[in-house]
Amino acid sequence: MNVLVEVKGLTKAFNGFKLAVDDISFEMYEGEILGLIGPNGAGKTTTLQMLLGLTTPTAGEIRIFGLDIGSAREEILRQVNFSSSYISLPFSLTVEENLTVFSRLYNVKEHKKRIRELLSIFEILDIKDTPTRRLSSGQITRVCLCKALLNNPRILFLDEPTASLDPDIADKTRTLLRAIKKERGLSILYTSHNMKEMEEMCDRLIFMDKGRIIAAGDPESIMKKFGGRSLEEVFIKIARPGQ
Repeated sequence: MNVLVEVKGLTKAFNGFKLAVDDISFEMYEGEILGLIGPNGAGKTTTLQMLLGLTTPTAGEIRIFGLDIGSAREEILRQVNFSSSYISLPFSLTVEENLTVFSRLYNVKEHKKRIRELLSIFEILDIKDTPTRRLSSGQITRVCLCKALLNNPRILFLDEPTASLDPDIADKTRTLLRAIKKERGLSILYTSHNMKEMEEMCDRLIFMDKGRIIAAGDPESIMKKFGGRSLEEVFIKIARPGQ
């Protein structure tokens, strides 16, 4: 399989001594959904920020598409995108205006057509002229997912992408992401605290705790390793080591 992301010895220390990420290494392959899971404080968000070039590692190496993130960040970011249920958009702009700004940043051809296509897919075309400040959290989440797909990325980084969605829209979103993965070979790095969702979505998982990788593999192999009947049961075992 073609390796798209290669991480070696990645470390991040804050204030010179507190290790948020402690010497982790992994690969991400073309056309797979790779899950990044672990309790709060495990280092998932910091890892994601380093992969996006938002945070500089203390040590280690990140290569995406064979390029070093430190020296080729702009070239890499043209081919990736990111969405999180916790990010905000300019509140004074309408949905369509927000997406137009991002489409110009990514030099999206026929951006109006692309925007309407994505709004239709996520069933929010009717709110295209609505100011962002008037949207519900679930609507904002779907707008952010539209933003993340504008440039037809090769890699999509998703942080809790369905956290604010009702069960129906969340299910439709997962179905859509799997369809795009199958049709276009899209690679997705996926984080969530919904273990049932991770079990359903991910080809492989990286389980982090206290900044280190404690397990990696498909969901079934991780459940087997920790003796859990479900991924949620394994998560609880890791998060509550005294029990």
